[in-house]
Amino acid sequence: MKYRLVCFDVDGTLVDNVVYSWDIFHDHFKVDMKRRENARKQFFEGKISYEEWALHDISLWREKGAKKTDFVDAIRHLKLMEGATETIRELRKRNLKLAIISGSVDIILDSLMPDYTKYFDDVFLNRLVFDKNGRIADIKITPFDIYGKAEAMKIVAKRENLRLDECVFIGDHRNDIPVMKECGLSIAFDPKDDELRKIADVVIEKKDLREVLRHII
Repeated sequence: MKYRLVCFDVDGTLVDNVVYSWDIFHDHFKVDMKRRENARKQFFEGKISYEEWALHDISLWREKGAKKTDFVDAIRHLKLMEGATETIRELRKRNLKLAIISGSVDIILDSLMPDYTKYFDDVFLNRLVFDKNGRIADIKITPFDIYGKAEAMKIVAKRENLRLDECVFIGDHRNDIPVMKECGLSIAFDPKDDELRKIADVVIEKKDLREVLRHII
């Protein structure tokens, strides 16, 4: 088989009805819009690190006394992408390595696909930490969001003794462009960004993840 590792984004790829999961929680907890946007601006201007940005946003939720049950309530409208489970199982059946490389947060997949770690060999996600009372306390960040997704893919490929041209990445937004430039097959799934459409090897408009299978296997 030509491809041996398939990497997935989460928001808008494995999970439907979401562009950026962090925005869902910001909106749900009604955090200060100016503080939220200021931190985002500082990150993209290189003034703060990704970790500092994440910790800042977590502090906004902590100020609101956010509990784990509140996070679950905030994502009740989300669902797994059509065909996600079948696609993952089919790839697994063919002995491909599977990875999640995303800046999303773990509570989403924990809620929608509780057994996802059974299918994925590697999971690079932000992980929320709650205290004994269920309140948001901290976050264990992934160092591989935004511009770091390619690095995560390379780490897995090196460990598995794979060439990058044997790797596939499936994503939907601008922050997936760097990793898509490095892999053997890049699939823009229901893309939200015109630049991503231009650089992807395959563009899939239909919101059914099973559409990727014919390009991979």
